[in-house]
Amino acid sequence: MGTTSPDYDFRSIEPRWQKYWHDNRIFRATAPSEKPKYYVLDMFPYPSGAGLHLGHCENYTISDIVARYKRACGYNVLYPIGWDAFGLPTENYAVKTGKHPRDVTRDNVETFRRQLKSIGVSYDFEREINTTDPGYFRWTQWIWLQLFRLGLAYVEEKPVWWCPALGTVLANEEVIDGKSEVGGHPVERRPLRQWVLRITAYADRLLEGLKDLDWPDSTKRMQEAWIGRSEGSEVEFDIQELPGEKLKIFTTRVDTIFGATYMVIAPEHPLVPRLTTDAQRQQVEAYVKAAANKSDLERTDLAKDKTGVFTGSHAINPATGQPIPIWIADYVLISYGTGAIMAVPGHDERDYEFARKFDLPILRVIEPLDGGEPELPFCEPGRMINSGEFTGLTTEEGKARLNAHFAAQGRGRGTVNYKLRDWLFSRQRYWGEPFPIVWVSREDYQAALATAGDAIAVPEQPVTCVIDGVEWYALPMPESALPLELPEVESYQPTGTGESPLAAMTDWLEIWHHPATGEAVPASQPRPGPEWIRGRRETNTMPQWAGSCWYYLRYLDPHNDQQLVDPELLAYWGTPDLYIGGAEHAVLHLLYARFWHKVLHDIGVVPMDEPFKRLFHQGIILGEDGEKMSKSRGNVANPDEVIEQYGTDTLRLYLMFLGPPEAMKPWNPKGIEGVFRFLRGLWREVIDSEGNVSAKVVDGPEQDPETERLLHQTIEKVTADIEHLRLNTVVSQLMILRNQIQKAQTVSRQTIRTFLQLLQPFAPHIANELWTRLGETDDINTAPWPKADPDKLVVEQVKVMVQVNGKVRGQLMVAPDTPEAEVVEMARANERVRAHLDGKTLRKVIYVPGRILNLVVG
Repeated sequence: MGTTSPDYDFRSIEPRWQKYWHDNRIFRATAPSEKPKYYVLDMFPYPSGAGLHLGHCENYTISDIVARYKRACGYNVLYPIGWDAFGLPTENYAVKTGKHPRDVTRDNVETFRRQLKSIGVSYDFEREINTTDPGYFRWTQWIWLQLFRLGLAYVEEKPVWWCPALGTVLANEEVIDGKSEVGGHPVERRPLRQWVLRITAYADRLLEGLKDLDWPDSTKRMQEAWIGRSEGSEVEFDIQELPGEKLKIFTTRVDTIFGATYMVIAPEHPLVPRLTTDAQRQQVEAYVKAAANKSDLERTDLAKDKTGVFTGSHAINPATGQPIPIWIADYVLISYGTGAIMAVPGHDERDYEFARKFDLPILRVIEPLDGGEPELPFCEPGRMINSGEFTGLTTEEGKARLNAHFAAQGRGRGTVNYKLRDWLFSRQRYWGEPFPIVWVSREDYQAALATAGDAIAVPEQPVTCVIDGVEWYALPMPESALPLELPEVESYQPTGTGESPLAAMTDWLEIWHHPATGEAVPASQPRPGPEWIRGRRETNTMPQWAGSCWYYLRYLDPHNDQQLVDPELLAYWGTPDLYIGGAEHAVLHLLYARFWHKVLHDIGVVPMDEPFKRLFHQGIILGEDGEKMSKSRGNVANPDEVIEQYGTDTLRLYLMFLGPPEAMKPWNPKGIEGVFRFLRGLWREVIDSEGNVSAKVVDGPEQDPETERLLHQTIEKVTADIEHLRLNTVVSQLMILRNQIQKAQTVSRQTIRTFLQLLQPFAPHIANELWTRLGETDDINTAPWPKADPDKLVVEQVKVMVQVNGKVRGQLMVAPDTPEAEVVEMARANERVRAHLDGKTLRKVIYVPGRILNLVVG
């Protein structure tokens, strides 16, 4: 396979080996196998039109190094790739250009695939998947039908962020300072009919499952905070101006209730119109309107200035019997707890700031356990004071007693609350998975259940909605009718009504539907038969998260059209042993995928309860200026240009050499020259100017003890560092060994062979080329990984520099365990050292074993 080119010609070497790997299916994974398996996976890439950037290259080089290393260690490695290709960016491009999103996706995927092959990644491209492929999203729809059947999918009118310019609903995380993250367009709150997934039903399990995962602690903490489990109390307050009405609050500190001097409700709270007095109505309506244009993140920012408005109404504090004013403030969210809080400014920082601003009373009702009067607000647990019969109780005692007290009165109870909200699972766009649902009348729904039999499965409680004043029932399509594909549309432009472009496809939207087979014909045609019912398809599509929630399972069996995955293959491959991706996915993607996986576990599809055992976040490659790379800053480094100038192997090595893989690192094009010289220097050590193996490379065992010792130290260090993903130090160690080889008069062929094996995961092209030129007949990609010989790691002698009064006067070669007194005597006997000791008194000895001996004389 090698050539006879005399110098390091990476431009011919790299594409030749890439073609060889592809043509010979070198990295194809087969199963089952007698070998142990190792499954390494990158987070699902979105094939954007911009192609690969350096961050992608870093990510995929890390995973490729692990995959190549594990193959050499004797593992059957599954290392697949695919495309998370549905999504808004592609549809936006289609809107601008008139090009079909399917064609845009195909072109982008081809670019990504070409670029990935150019960086030498050892993916099994035969397992390639694409979320826009009907053969793939058939199973996305199938999983959604299981969620629907289990009652985990429902429809609700929700106040959501609506972006008129993009024509779609946005998640809270996609809204920044009142504008869309994509395009920076203004957004507004609008109630829309949405599909929602009941992820809150799994809140405790999602929290509990984090304990046994080998994930970064920061990511675990982020998921814990997002789920936000808090134990507290629900208490009902009577409303003075509305007899019979009650305002329910959630609090984690019911022990402070005697210090509640006002209440705060969310601007969206349903009681706002009735609580607002005529005198306050104009101010309240203006405040509510302003709050509607803020994101939840903005509203709950602790650093922001507190705002609010008095409703004019009062609640009765059930602990004191005293009336307290009811305010509206945007820092209270309708989606958390009950959308109402009791405000205790003496013992809560946010309430304290609000009370000071609006001149509301502040009471002390908790003191430290050791007494004293600390400055307010005092927010720590302590002992209750000024609290009637509960005075003297500790915080925990007070919570328990007050929960029992309010429960006996029928106005409260202890409860658990979560910040986690159910998952908004609708997008008003075209380029997404269609929902396999037909909306039908109540009569047709009941008739369908009677005639379709086991062909369809519905939840115990029917899912209904009202469209244009008419009640509709959600009837699932039979699984045998999947996939439900997208129709061809004339325009991808948003409708502006909140519905997707699918709403304009009348012949696809309004249908005669056969409940048992899932067949459909346009409603404009005659009814095909008495068992056919009139229906209306769902016009919302699934969010991009859908296809990425389960893709790691499809790689195990990507071409199976009968099952999501063959149980035998699932039993062998399991879930990824190593999952690599950016920390920006620490919450949403990982949380959603864990939720779907737990559902699949509950229905017996997968035997394990968690999808990703070990998680690693690669860092970000910054521009030369230390800022995030962006076209507007002009600091983007194009990997294609780097590869053209220096080669893929140089780029891969340099990305690893920049610093720890998990760290944020600035790109420095000047440093890449050194890595290129390292590879070119290696080439010249092995290949002479005529293109033959250098005469320096000799047969037989390694003759130089220092080279042999360093080789085995390098084997030991490289192996440990790859296992722990300390990849930058691997490159440093390989450079040290290469420098030693360069200094040596000769080097054994076996030493070079071992060096190439250690280098191969990082710089596979040059390693394969030199391996072949050495005359090796086995495949370096699967040649057994070298093992360090413990006996050859032992250092027989070390160099000790001898100083006299801090100045180097000589050196000694001694055994590492030589006693200090013996080293001193050896120094005294050294001719060069003795000349500086004669006639002087030795006053002090400073010895750093194996390194430095300093003799202080006077």
